[in-house]
Amino acid sequence: MNIDGILVPIVTPFAADGSVNLAALRQLVEHFVQSGVAGIVACGTTGEYYALDESEREQVLRTIVQTVAGRVTTVAGINALATTQSIRYAEQAKALGYDGLMCTTPPYSLASQEGILLHFRTLAASTALPIVMYDFPQRVGVQIAEETVLELAKIPNIVAIKESSGNFNRALSLVQARIPDFQVICGADDTAADFLFWGVRSWISGGANVFPAEQVAMVKAAAEGHWDEVRRLMNGMYPVIQAMESGDYNQKAKLGCRRHGVDAGTVRVPLAPLSAEDEQTFLAQLNAYRN
Repeated sequence: MNIDGILVPIVTPFAADGSVNLAALRQLVEHFVQSGVAGIVACGTTGEYYALDESEREQVLRTIVQTVAGRVTTVAGINALATTQSIRYAEQAKALGYDGLMCTTPPYSLASQEGILLHFRTLAASTALPIVMYDFPQRVGVQIAEETVLELAKIPNIVAIKESSGNFNRALSLVQARIPDFQVICGADDTAADFLFWGVRSWISGGANVFPAEQVAMVKAAAEGHWDEVRRLMNGMYPVIQAMESGDYNQKAKLGCRRHGVDAGTVRVPLAPLSAEDEQTFLAQLNAYRN
């Protein structure tokens, strides 16, 4: 499974009647592949996985992997309240032909570090697919401690961690640990340039729903040591990225898909749509972007 480069945790488009818009999803997947991304992450946080029923989840996963058709890496988000459910989602992803999995600690239960170890060990033992751990304590209520990461990284099919804690000191500590056969992935769009400077090669970016080609170019520039170009690209995207990170991330990611000629619709409850004023403010920021 190649996770070097930009992987897009793709939005789930909804039609005006609230149903999943599979045609728009195919358009987005194709646009992202043509933009040079390294992979697509299905049913992630940006994809509102928690708002999909089981039938819709299967449709989304199947549509993405069929549209990709082996051209880039496919990763299935398998977050769930219980480890047993994550295992079932892993089995589903394997059956559909996904290359890898991404998973948080189960939310709400506030697992201890021992519980986190049990969760990922049990999950890893249940599947041969490579697993990206997803550290997002603001969402799930607990953090995967650095010592826990080091222990879990010894498991052969636990291959990476998406670091979305917002604490770059922690991320840098993991990078400096130089864990064998293990990658630290940027999961914080607003500090991506910092991750790249310290040698991180992978960025799972919700912002890539808006800026796929630009972020692909940014990762390439970093790999070639063209840091003036990295700064130029980041400076251009930063106002929009900052606006997304400040709140209503999913809503703004979907609005940003209009850049690609795709109407991704609105979000589902429990998320609320943007007010008309906030929508216009964000679109003005987006329209002001110049590469």
